[in-house]
Amino acid sequence: MTRLIPLREMILAGAILGLLLVIASRFSGFVAPGNLVNVFNDTAPLIILALGQMVVILTRCIDLSVAANLALTGMVCAMINVALPELPISVILVIAALLGALMGAINGLLVWKLAIPPIVVTLGTMTIFRGVIFLISNGKWVNSHEMSASFTGFPRAEILGLPVLSWTAVLAVLTFALMMARTPFGRSIFAVGGNPHAAVYTGINVGKTQCLAFVLSGALAGLTGYLWVARYAVAYVDIAGGFELEVVAACVIGGISIAGGVGSVAGAVLGALFLGVVKNALPVVNISPFWQLAISGSAILIAVAFNARAGRTKGRIILKSADTSS
Repeated sequence: MTRLIPLREMILAGAILGLLLVIASRFSGFVAPGNLVNVFNDTAPLIILALGQMVVILTRCIDLSVAANLALTGMVCAMINVALPELPISVILVIAALLGALMGAINGLLVWKLAIPPIVVTLGTMTIFRGVIFLISNGKWVNSHEMSASFTGFPRAEILGLPVLSWTAVLAVLTFALMMARTPFGRSIFAVGGNPHAAVYTGINVGKTQCLAFVLSGALAGLTGYLWVARYAVAYVDIAGGFELEVVAACVIGGISIAGGVGSVAGAVLGALFLGVVKNALPVVNISPFWQLAISGSAILIAVAFNARAGRTKGRIILKSADTSS
């Protein structure tokens, strides 16, 4: 496992670099520093959500409600801003993270306490969250002219040449890298996904750990909800529709095993960057955006096949060792 992850990351990083070189041969302006900053900024929401999804998948669960969480939180934040335009952005950020965490906790508690399969729980809550958006907004949009300048300006404000949205993604990556490598919670995530039965004997509460993973994913989705709505200056029922599939795809492409216990922060980030480059490059080279689905799907199949092949190889080595010892 420890040898597979760096190899996987190197292959994916090489694929991204090769893709950039191919695009540069058609349109050199795409790899200009300013444009690459824009590409990273466009990919920042996917990076943030992929990190939360990574933690959930590592515990052998999945969260299909992240986009609906994002949309509901974004709508709530937009409506609060319309009603209270003078409310500080710091308070909006706290509300977004807490509301997202609450929705994540609902998912986690249903999985933990009622033992409902995660895919069933999150499919249900995904639909519920979308329905709540319609109920609180009456199906109406919140447009840019209704939002305050500080509300829409925060994620766009630049610090050292990078928008706040990009810095949020960078901070999330650094935080998760530290958490997964240096904290007991990070180690418990890998333990639960790797072998939940053994994790119980080491004193880890498997259900509680999975619940906390959902809460963390939900908090990131809520925070991204505000950043998304503020950046695009619009909130409506179907915002980020289908985006949860891109989030899962980023994780799978980045080497996060659906079976749990295998993956890395770098892999999730590279998977998101791969999809971000593909999404931004296709219009530049005059290729239909519909090809993005085909490319993403092909990348997922290759990634899953790579994992399956690695798993079979590992199994053959174990059996060979067992035969030799006998």
